[in-house]
Amino acid sequence: MVEKGYEPEYAERIFKPFERLQGRSVIEGTGIGLALAKEIVALHGGTIAVQSTVGEGSTFTITLPRGSCWRA
Repeated sequence: MVEKGYEPEYAERIFKPFERLQGRSVIEGTGIGLALAKEIVALHGGTIAVQSTVGEGSTFTITLPRGSCWRA
């Protein structure tokens, strides 16, 4: 069974590449998604944060500076 949310001490760990709080037998994925999201947000000068409650779930907040869009 997939557990919703996680303990606060894991808040930074989930953004590290290939870090997983649950094994592949519980939930699919490589553990790269949130690490990639954090890098993309950082490249735009922003931040990504998470608020989580075990049993309830997690809320991710992305903040970008105004006018941070890149133009090719």
